[in-house]
Amino acid sequence: MTSDVTKSPSRRSSWLLLALSLPTLILLLILGTWQVQRLQWKEALLDRINERVAAEPVPLEEIASAHAAGADIEYRPVTVSGRLMNDRERHYLATWQGQSGFFVHTPLALEDGRSIFVNRGFVPYDRKDPETRPAGQMEDIVQIGGLARTAPEEKPSFIVPDNTPDKNVFYWKDLDAMAASAQLAPEDVYPFYVDADGTPNPGGLPVGGVTRIDLPNSHLQYAVTWYGLAFALVIVLAFWFLRRNDHDA
Repeated sequence: MTSDVTKSPSRRSSWLLLALSLPTLILLLILGTWQVQRLQWKEALLDRINERVAAEPVPLEEIASAHAAGADIEYRPVTVSGRLMNDRERHYLATWQGQSGFFVHTPLALEDGRSIFVNRGFVPYDRKDPETRPAGQMEDIVQIGGLARTAPEEKPSFIVPDNTPDKNVFYWKDLDAMAASAQLAPEDVYPFYVDADGTPNPGGLPVGGVTRIDLPNSHLQYAVTWYGLAFALVIVLAFWFLRRNDHDA
């Protein structure tokens, strides 16, 4: 029969293990629950985006008024009409369908004297120079359908390189810097831009319709991982205490 002297250290080690494991278990459950909440938020966001994209386009003035009032205008369909300022297009480094190149952001001169940047789409790296794609440099008044987009107010991360306006290469969409480098007064440029739809451009370039709407959604996988680790910890603790009880009996 096991004496009380040998039982005491065993009990102390069991209580110590329990004291260390409980905070870990609580943390795992909190992380799993947080991912479930993030999953619900992301699914609601995706539903809202899909609903917006499927809506009918509205005039630019309506989008501008909503933006000025602080409303969310992301992915709202819009139509714009004006003349492309092809000699002032700006180039945003990007990849599209596995190919390196640029998204061409061209100021569109509007009837009210202002302008708005239009992301006309993708061109391969070796077609950055507009002279290599003259057919797509339309000079007449055009009407463009697309999605309203907001630009970040500051560089998204220190990992993102600084823009190089002197080389006409942008790594993040600083609309004020893009306007200034295109010799446009920032106050005369709308504080948001338009992603053009997939209507083919003459000559095939730029390739429109490059808006990425398939936002990553791995929250279910993360939730299962955290909850799975919590369940595994409970199994390990149960096994430990069952063996300890058998040993002490």
